[in-house]
Amino acid sequence: MGLVVQKFGGSSLKDAERVMEAARKAIRAKHTGNQVIVVVSAQGSTTDDLIAKAAQITSSPSAREMDMLLATGEQISIALTALAIQELGEKAVSLTGPQIGIVTDSTHRKARIKSIDTRRLVEALDGGSIVVLAGFQGVDELGDISTLGRGGSDTTAVAVAAAMKLAGYEVTCEIYTDVDGVYTTDPRIVPDSRKMDAISYDEMLEMASMGAGVMHSRSIEFAKKYEVSLMVRNALSDAIGTWIVPEADWMSEFPVCGCALAADEARLVLEGVPDRPGVSHRVFAALAGANISVDMIAQSVGTGGKAAIGFTVLNSELEKTKKTLGPIVAELGATLSETGKVSKVSVVGAGMRALSGVAEKMFKALSVEGVNMKMITTGDIKISVLVEEDLPTEDASTDSDGEPIKKSHLESRKALRGRKALRAVHAAFGLANARKGAGVPAEAGTTEYKVRRNPLMVPASKDREAAIARLEGMEDVLVSGVHLNAEQSRVTIHDLPDKPGNCSKVFTAVATGGILVDMIVQNLTGPGKAELSFTVPRADLTRALKRTQDVVQEIDTNCRVVGDGDVAVLFVMGVGMRTHTGVARTMFGALAARGINIGMINTSEVCVGVVVEKTRGEEALACLKEAFKLG
Repeated sequence: MGLVVQKFGGSSLKDAERVMEAARKAIRAKHTGNQVIVVVSAQGSTTDDLIAKAAQITSSPSAREMDMLLATGEQISIALTALAIQELGEKAVSLTGPQIGIVTDSTHRKARIKSIDTRRLVEALDGGSIVVLAGFQGVDELGDISTLGRGGSDTTAVAVAAAMKLAGYEVTCEIYTDVDGVYTTDPRIVPDSRKMDAISYDEMLEMASMGAGVMHSRSIEFAKKYEVSLMVRNALSDAIGTWIVPEADWMSEFPVCGCALAADEARLVLEGVPDRPGVSHRVFAALAGANISVDMIAQSVGTGGKAAIGFTVLNSELEKTKKTLGPIVAELGATLSETGKVSKVSVVGAGMRALSGVAEKMFKALSVEGVNMKMITTGDIKISVLVEEDLPTEDASTDSDGEPIKKSHLESRKALRGRKALRAVHAAFGLANARKGAGVPAEAGTTEYKVRRNPLMVPASKDREAAIARLEGMEDVLVSGVHLNAEQSRVTIHDLPDKPGNCSKVFTAVATGGILVDMIVQNLTGPGKAELSFTVPRADLTRALKRTQDVVQEIDTNCRVVGDGDVAVLFVMGVGMRTHTGVARTMFGALAARGINIGMINTSEVCVGVVVEKTRGEEALACLKEAFKLG
């Protein structure tokens, strides 16, 4: 007998009719021969209403008491849903997170799950009941109620599914929401976006972190870590949604499966940073210590003993970031500046590991639209660029591109250029068209992209069980492997004019020479100037350098192009790289302790990559394996 875990969000339970429909779905799942656990959120706007009630009492409520208050929302939902199931003739029992032993740490309002006791769940299921479980909540080791923060009910559902799988059940998890599944991009921005039939864990992790709001990263991390099959589907229909599953071979046959826009990020630049071991560690250790999650990191190649580090944080954490880094910046004799409002536009696809041509196609599409890129980072399976946004005045009716502005939609006003860029990228990769995993059976289809001779990085695949066994808590970050590529070289362009189309010209020139580009980092290094660095196979360095020099001379004769054949690239891979703040701190700290300098940094949801001196590559590999206890 299989076990189905169904999760229903607040909008899916907003009134009695929706509660009854959720109950009917649970009963239908049981009648097909499954045992059923239903995880529910608070109804509709209940959580917001409770927060408003607290605000009427105090402007600074304690986190512990807010957890006590907010947990009542889910308690209402579980009782109503259990009553609905009973009314329809089936046995049901409602249970809170503490009642089933969801044990968390003591970080109120954003607790992490440490363990789940499945005994009471098993007892209720064996008794023939549909279990209705409160999402979003647990109990810490002191016995206090805790809540899991953003995406907490999704996290509860997948964590419970994982715990039941570890207990020997054959589990499927269904996340019911108000959309039909996962789309190639936000259909509210790009109406011809296409629903995907299936997407891999890594792709969904990147999509979630890039701004696709269907699911929160924490729940997908659980799914990948414990290999729980997920389906995102519509609560108002019985249509098949989108499967989130382990990566299949066919997923590597095309490079891009989706794209996303994040409009809530701020970019900061640390300029004049001493180019020596340990500096990056100090910066990101301080941010991790303040529990500030950093998204994009782009460290430029140092010149004259100085380097620049660009990174992004959520707008809501901008002031906290400035305050945290203030003393360090002063001590280093550097400067910290905010570079205006930005949006992040990203493409993602498992095929990027094996196929080339993505960067030049993306950059060309943005160039044609006149969209300038302020920062570029590449990950294992994604490319992200920052787009500077215009901020129209309050009484403006259009932005500088003539697009209408609705004053009531502040997010839209912040991301007009980002939306333009998203539409251009979605069209460039033909994501509205049917393909494998999005309207075409997996056994059909072809690809127009070149296959890489030697992928930059091959993800670890066999030590997951051993890594999980080392975890102290279910939600701890899981570092699954460290990979060294010692066959890379680097090309750096200094003082590249910060204008639309220049990156496109560079990468088109390199690509037409049949040269495969791997890591890419672009940072602004001064007014109107950028530094662009990228890695290519060492055997192609001479040709890449010549092609880059030729095209750069056509752009601006003041540009300087430098090649370096003595570099190595290291990747730390895992699950939870972004939602846990300590991965970069551990990685950079281990390298700093050995006096190994970092020449470039690139980040993604599933890996962090750095460039170091080739002569120290093996030493760096060994110290990172030791730091992450990989043996």
